[in-house]
Amino acid sequence: MHLRVILNPTAGSGGAARKRSAILAALTHQGVAPEVRETLGPGDAGRLIREARRDGVECAVLVGGDGTLNDAVQGYLEEDGSVAAGPELGLIPSGTGGDFRRTFGLGDSVEEAAERVLRASPRPVDLGLLSVTSHGGERIRRAFLNITSFGIGGLTDRIVNSSPKWMGGKAAFFLGTLRAMAVYRNLPVRVRVDGVVVLEAPIFNVAVANGRYFGGGMMIAPDAEPADGLLDVVALADMTKLESALLSQHVYQGKHLGRAGVSVARGKVVEAEPLAAGTEVLVDMDGETPGRLPIRAELSPGALRLRA
Repeated sequence: MHLRVILNPTAGSGGAARKRSAILAALTHQGVAPEVRETLGPGDAGRLIREARRDGVECAVLVGGDGTLNDAVQGYLEEDGSVAAGPELGLIPSGTGGDFRRTFGLGDSVEEAAERVLRASPRPVDLGLLSVTSHGGERIRRAFLNITSFGIGGLTDRIVNSSPKWMGGKAAFFLGTLRAMAVYRNLPVRVRVDGVVVLEAPIFNVAVANGRYFGGGMMIAPDAEPADGLLDVVALADMTKLESALLSQHVYQGKHLGRAGVSVARGKVVEAEPLAAGTEVLVDMDGETPGRLPIRAELSPGALRLRA
């Protein structure tokens, strides 16, 4: 197998770089001599996936977290936004949150991950495609594999990404969440699923889910299946900060569906727009803020093959 490792040395506060020797030893022990490419900064994993496509790599093994994975799947998009064929994906989780791997019950042992990458049968997974309004006002197209959300999550990302990085990812996210909670106001939006209006109200946060987890372990979409061709839309509607805080303990356990203020829908195409002119509703995509509403999300069923 032509296998290439794409390693983000800053993932997991440098934990991915510290695992490099162990990863290479584990893969070599399984009988392969992997090539290694390191990312140089945000967005570089997508470039390395495009290089892997060009070079005929059969399997690209990502060493990093959810942000690295999100960067990487951009490499499966052509310049016109269409989905391109590319290498199978393997995961050696080394990030802070690890939300996408939780959907598949993947552990973080290097040895276990190396064996899984080489021995597991590739499984098809859906690729999310998002048309979003950039901060400059242009319409752009992005790919996602896990969850896109809008509401307080997008504001939290903006605060975290503009904060000093010396405190580390977990501390920055915690403090960013507190700052976002202090200033966020529920914003009125309209959400359509397959052309039908399913929500027209102020929202705290709405998740458009291919995977089940976000926010460092919150099981926001417990029924989501990344290979069923459908997006799960889980909305936390017009609730107070206290109500959302009390609900969070249930969200971590995936026991929030059916509770007051929570609605669920499922479909192939999700569209959302602000109801008030001039309202900025920010979008979150695995820690990145690619833009704001309006958005259109859909899936390319089975577009990727994951060794998991």
